[in-house]
Amino acid sequence: MTNKKDYRGSDAIVDSLINHDVKYVFGIPGAKVDRLFEDLTHGDDPKTPQLIVTRHEQNAAFIAAGIGRITGKPGVVLTTSGPGASNLATGLVTATAEGDPVLAISGQVQRADLLRLTHQSIRSAALFEPITKYSAEVQQPENLSEVIANAYQEAISSKQGASFVSVPQDVVDAPVTTKPIAPLNRPKLGPASPAETTILAQEIKAATLPVILVGMRASSPEVTEAIRNILRVSNIPVVETFQGAGIISRELAETNFYGRVGLFRNQPGDQLLKRSDLIITVGYDPIEYEPRNWNAEGNARIIVIDDAPAQIDHNFEPEKELVGDIAQTLDFLWPYLRGYKLADSSQKYLDTLHEQLEERDVPPIQEDTVASHPLNIVQSLQNHVSDDMTVTVDVGSHYIWMARHFRSYQPRHLLFSNGMQTLGVALPWAIAAALLNPDEKVVSVAGDGGFLFSSQELETAVRLGLNIVQVIWNDGGHYDMVKFQEEMKYGTSAGVDFGPIDFVKYAESFGATGLRVNKAADLDKVMDQAFKTPGVVVVDVPVDYSDNKELGQSLLADQL
Repeated sequence: MTNKKDYRGSDAIVDSLINHDVKYVFGIPGAKVDRLFEDLTHGDDPKTPQLIVTRHEQNAAFIAAGIGRITGKPGVVLTTSGPGASNLATGLVTATAEGDPVLAISGQVQRADLLRLTHQSIRSAALFEPITKYSAEVQQPENLSEVIANAYQEAISSKQGASFVSVPQDVVDAPVTTKPIAPLNRPKLGPASPAETTILAQEIKAATLPVILVGMRASSPEVTEAIRNILRVSNIPVVETFQGAGIISRELAETNFYGRVGLFRNQPGDQLLKRSDLIITVGYDPIEYEPRNWNAEGNARIIVIDDAPAQIDHNFEPEKELVGDIAQTLDFLWPYLRGYKLADSSQKYLDTLHEQLEERDVPPIQEDTVASHPLNIVQSLQNHVSDDMTVTVDVGSHYIWMARHFRSYQPRHLLFSNGMQTLGVALPWAIAAALLNPDEKVVSVAGDGGFLFSSQELETAVRLGLNIVQVIWNDGGHYDMVKFQEEMKYGTSAGVDFGPIDFVKYAESFGATGLRVNKAADLDKVMDQAFKTPGVVVVDVPVDYSDNKELGQSLLADQL
């Protein structure tokens, strides 16, 4: 507890953040929370979180969510009242939908003004209630620390997501006498029923083609290691969701990995899920890839391993749910699967799928053109990104190509927004990753449309001295993911065009290095330069999206 004679609400908030081991607070100041910004900036406790001022509250929420996704602990965002709070909405709904723990704190008008039509007075707690796990407004200064403690606990409990706390200005400024809540240990779950886990092992061995579908809640270090332990002693095939990227290690990819599924039902992994007679979902969330897509017929046999009950619908009716600590449940299952091998007939089918995965990743020979084919861009990135580097991917046509073809072998190192499909997340997430891993390059991938949703944070990244390579897939001024789907449905497109931007000059205006690929043959050479250049580098890559219509074409039923 801060040793001050006039201990106030702002001190209680800061000390609560210290007690929860918060390292960073992202946000933009304002009159309703200026005392709190003063205490964060000039605090005398060496454990006081570092305050990082951003250029937009929405981006501050994205960065906090990036911290949450990568670490599993809530990132913290702090804003003022009115639009300062409401600008958080997109960031918080994305975090809640996609399982990223965030603690958002916003200022509010004085309590006496809450029911008046005054400057920046909105019912912010009510605004955020539908899109967060926890939303509260503190009415008593003495309750500040316990509200923050409960908001933090709710953010990290399954399913992880965002919590919101509104703090009136006079509560921030008021004297507080109670000590802040001490650091709390996260509640520990036990494994699911050992008897049911033993039966699951028997059912796996009795199946002809069991498949594991890993999702967002399987990406923690503990669960990832438990999954890998099972795969090291068996040859059960695995399919990843986009947010499950990297759970399957490089050593296991050749024997157990059969691609990622999401968005459109036309991947080798979709074929495998349809053919399987037993699908074991591990940490899977329906928002990642709706069951009506991968189980359209509704006849799949499904068993769930998770730390929370499943959401049931007509296409997701598990015959059994093993609910408990996921890693402990898998650890209990592991010895029963030692030495398990699929039947030769099943293995022969899997070999053909592996061939499909390898063949589809081969990029075409670069023609003497300006624009590069998406597979060539993916391959160039693959050649420059090490397993320890984090790659953040925005939403657009590029993210479909990246999700299908870019290989990642560490969990939470290839980040997608596949629940809300929110534009503008890539650069803020990259800032989060660069703060957490200052010794590694971080790669942010965006389209020319989505990049401009949050591109003002280039200044933040430059100011912080971060090492980020921002790659822009530039198709010449279109929202192409909408464009090609409209053309598939209507034969034409509407409302998808915007003007050209000189991204090299744009980058330089923020103090970053700007590079452009002037012809496809120079792609690798420019990427070499980008990865060797310290600081923030923006790479403008013209892309040829003429093959995009194939992305959404469904396989025929007899092909599945």
